[in-house]
Amino acid sequence: MLDTLASAWKLEDLRKKIFFTLLMFVVFRLGAHVPVPGINNAILKELIGTGTIFGFFDVISGGAFKRFTIFAMGIMPYINASIIMQLLTVVIPALERLAKEDIEGRKKIIQYTRYGTVILSILQALGMGLYLARSHAFLRPGLYNYLVVVIMLTAGTTFLMWMGEQITEKGIGNGISLIIFAGIVSRLPAGAASLYQYVTSGTVNIISLLAFAIVAVLIIAAVVAVQEGERRIAVQYAKRVVGRRVYGGQSTHIPLKVNQAGVIPVIFAMSILLFPSTLASWFPQSSLAQTIVRFFDPRSAFYMILYALLIIFFTYFYTAVTFNPQDVADNMKKYGGFIPGLRPGRPTAEYIERILARVTLAGAIFLAFIAVLPNLLMAITGINVYFGGTSLLIVVGVALETMKQLESHLLLRHYQGFMK
Repeated sequence: MLDTLASAWKLEDLRKKIFFTLLMFVVFRLGAHVPVPGINNAILKELIGTGTIFGFFDVISGGAFKRFTIFAMGIMPYINASIIMQLLTVVIPALERLAKEDIEGRKKIIQYTRYGTVILSILQALGMGLYLARSHAFLRPGLYNYLVVVIMLTAGTTFLMWMGEQITEKGIGNGISLIIFAGIVSRLPAGAASLYQYVTSGTVNIISLLAFAIVAVLIIAAVVAVQEGERRIAVQYAKRVVGRRVYGGQSTHIPLKVNQAGVIPVIFAMSILLFPSTLASWFPQSSLAQTIVRFFDPRSAFYMILYALLIIFFTYFYTAVTFNPQDVADNMKKYGGFIPGLRPGRPTAEYIERILARVTLAGAIFLAFIAVLPNLLMAITGINVYFGGTSLLIVVGVALETMKQLESHLLLRHYQGFMK
């Protein structure tokens, strides 16, 4: 990997792309320290806990929510808008036709996603401002301060969306993913300092810390293996004679990734499970609210089991939305492709669907295990794990994807990289 980065740095155009990406990271971290005026940070810190949805926002935004800066909402509204747009392309035929069109159609989809991001940002900022007002987190309560918070939060998310698109266009890697990556990684120094304090104060002994480090390395290796793992279905294309030329006749494969849905099921499941405890925190005096908070504590058995089941469900759901075996079978039949031993058309689609269900089960169980593991470690060891399952999956996935893009650039110039 270091050789790949060194080779990329020697090329002027790649060096400019890397430098531009790093420069955007600096802008992102500077913006994460520009506070929204009129907020009582002491009250805000009390509202952020491991059992509320705001704690999840704080992880994704790299600590910007805890400081309540202009980037407090992070890039989550854009992610939600993108997911909603993907789901709508399956339901609405007009959007499905746009998604299958050329560059112009995809540009319209991107434009709709931008509009959706702004709308979701406004709605989320309104709800966040209302919650802060009810919690008496405003230094000077009033409509003016409320509107200032809504406008600044919406502008911050919109700016992050623009910055992510600029990184994708002029930098290296997917800009939106890299912004989330930078926010998560920025919390590592604080996490390392906390672990050091645990050891020096005697809260955690050095043996437990070493065991935790070994387990963390093994988990990262497993995440890399699953992220890169795929089930390849052999495909043969028949020879076709067009004029004086012969087309087809080659063998290829359909790659079915073990983790086809990525980190989306974890985000969906976490958002749903954190919502009840967040609502319950609005009514601290209610006995029902206290019961809900106890049941939805991340260290409780009920929370972990329900969390795992929701991840498995959303993995199948999102895979079914983004990958259609019937379309794959129809495209193969259209271009003269077939799976050896199977007839084109419906038998091929049923075979792909059967294989996909088995592969998805393995990926879903792995996602559930990785997502629940930090909660288990916190319950057993008492160590506050800053680097959760969702964060780990995002960081590893973005790092691999970025290195693959560097590999593709270097391959054009006959450099050898580390991705085999």
